[in-house]
Amino acid sequence: MASRMTSPGRRRVLEVGAVAAAVLALLLWWLTPPDEPPPPSGRITVATGVPTGVYAKYGDLLKQDLAHDLPALDVRLSHSQGSLDNLQRLTGGRADFTLATADAVAAYLEEGRPGADRLRACARLYDDYMQLVTRRDSPVQSARDLRGLRVGVGSDASGVQLITRRLLQAAGLDFGKDIVAVRVGIDRMPELLARGEIDAFFWSGGLPTNAVQALGRRTPIRLVQLGDLVGPLHSLGRLTQYYRAAVMPADAYPELNASQVVKTIAVANLLVTVQDTDPDLAESVTRTVIRSRDRIGTVVHAAQKVDLRSAIFTHPLPLHEGARRYYVSVKP
Repeated sequence: MASRMTSPGRRRVLEVGAVAAAVLALLLWWLTPPDEPPPPSGRITVATGVPTGVYAKYGDLLKQDLAHDLPALDVRLSHSQGSLDNLQRLTGGRADFTLATADAVAAYLEEGRPGADRLRACARLYDDYMQLVTRRDSPVQSARDLRGLRVGVGSDASGVQLITRRLLQAAGLDFGKDIVAVRVGIDRMPELLARGEIDAFFWSGGLPTNAVQALGRRTPIRLVQLGDLVGPLHSLGRLTQYYRAAVMPADAYPELNASQVVKTIAVANLLVTVQDTDPDLAESVTRTVIRSRDRIGTVVHAAQKVDLRSAIFTHPLPLHEGARRYYVSVKP
């Protein structure tokens, strides 16, 4: 039987069709997004701070943004006594992410506490300002004037007390002998001052702090400068390198009717996790933290300072691999 030959015209049609099919397949491949890992799911806990502090307010707002960006992720918030307590919760497996000041992290590392080597950072956030609050008619003009007075110093596991101890040392005062240390947090100190049960209190937080605002609305108070202690504080050793000279604007607390800026010290806050946190989760949380700056900043004004360019400077902690991956992805 004679073989059947394909005519030149039909052969050309077949060739054109094959080329068209190949082009179409290539186009579909190009238009189809690459396979991406599914968004993080499951449950995480974020340790924040005392209910009336800035950490707690920031955590509430961040939870809302995480719910929007990562709807499959169940975010739980856990109140705490502050930075040192937060780090203990994190390394003890009771939290997945937390907030802590850089000086508290450095102290945790220096003391070699359990799990310290596993700590990693996702972002540098806003700065905390050290605030020494007294009644407006108080004679206290410096931390040096606190000798013999009843002073709120923060709870024992707080970053506030860590800084307070160092400031008092810089002022030439013995924490255990020269003041009556009242070891409570910002959830109790304002009311104690209002009732005259303490003479002053220290607080480290973003500006403004709701509890100080609320106190100023009902009680005549003022902020005491701490600028005279910057030099003596830095001379205490390398662990004080995390404090910088700063000023609180006169309108930081409009309720106080201040006419001048108040010199003080500031320290950076970090968003912290642990080394074995899933990189996709750390990347996603970091992305939301940076993207949520403007919205959170309308309520927590300090959060307006969160900046992509400075967020990577998380000393004394290295960046978590997932966070590093996010910053590389948005690098211009």
